[in-house]
Formats: sequence, structure tokens, C-alpha cells
Amino acid sequence: MNPSSDVRAYAFRLKPKVDLKKSILAFAEENKIKAGCIVTCVGSLEQIHIRFANQQNGESKNGFFEIVSLTGTFSNTSCHLHISISDNNGITLGGHLLDDNIIYTTAEIVVLELANLSFKRELDSTFGFKELVITNRNKN
Repeated sequence: MNPSSDVRAYAFRLKPKVDLKKSILAFAEENKIKAGCIVTCVGSLEQIHIRFANQQNGESKNGFFEIVSLTGTFSNTSCHLHISISDNNGITLGGHLLDDNIIYTTAEIVVLELANLSFKRELDSTFGFKELVITNRNKN
């Protein structure tokens, strides 16, 4: 059986020149969020750093990009987030959000805290990645 949880919603805005991923993790730390998810995010970036599917390293690019979507899970210690962005020609690409995605004008973000759950990441031997482990905070 999968654990369910009470939910608390938060909305916040990031200003220019801050790192998107690091700011989400800092928000989780400040609010002691043990299990969270992204509901929505719109805004813009002046620098992207994204890892594409089945690649070892990320790719960086400077320019002006619209945040089309951001989705994923996070806690005060880790996150797994995917982003879609579009360039000034409307060409859209997406992948795994890494550090060094720098806000251009704004990022308006709504997140949910799953108050009864805790997210952590443990090594899964299937592919060798740290994967999500969900526990119920109300049970020992």
C-alpha cells in the first residue's frame, strides 16, 4: 500500500541571477520540507544547464529561455527535477535540471509539501542511480 499524506501548498518567486535548483532546495531547507513536489513554475532563464536522457554530462547554454514546465520531487536534502524550456524561436527542449540554471527575469513557483511523508534517495542497483524512497513520517 502506498502512503498518503496531508498537503500544504506554498507559492514563491525567485528573482534575477539566482540558481533555480539551489533555490528550491534552499526553500525546502528553510521550511523543513521532507517531501515536496512541484505543481507549476513559469519564468525565464538566462543560462541553462540540463542533462539529456541517457547522457553522463549536462549541456550548458547562455541566452534567453522561457520556462515551459518544471516537474519533480524534492526534499530538504535532495531533488529529482525535470525542466522544459523554449528558446527565442520557440524550440523546446527538456531534461534533468542541474545546478547553474540562472533566473533571467523571474520564476514563479508553486509547490506542495506532503506533510506525512519523507523522501530520501538510495542507490538502486538496477541502473546504479540514487532513486526515490518514500516513507511515512507517522510510522516508526
